Amino acid sequence: MKNPTAIPDTAKFPLGRIVSTPGALDACTSEYLRECLLRHIQGDWGVVSADDAAENDLSLRQGSRLLSAYPIDPANPNKGNLWIITEADRSATTFLLPSEY
Repeated sequence: MKNPTAIPDTAKFPLGRIVSTPGALDACTSEYLRECLLRHIQGDWGVVSADDAAENDLSLRQGSRLLSAYPIDPANPNKGNLWIITEADRSATTFLLPSEY
């Protein structure tokens, strides 16, 4: 991709305004945040439960809120998860830690 902030044509939904909490910015590199965002817009919901993944798939069709979760450090899952939430109206997508919800 020439433009590192470009959203691929294969995105399954619009992201709206992209924002992040201080905790997410401190916990992850910008490269990792971008990697997770690219997974999120492709419908790869990360490490959410099977029920939550199914709910996201339904929400994608019905226009409800979407939640993805990815390990902060894939080599050390004990460090917790990063969440990405896209609002139901697709006005915003937020990077955050579960403790910041």
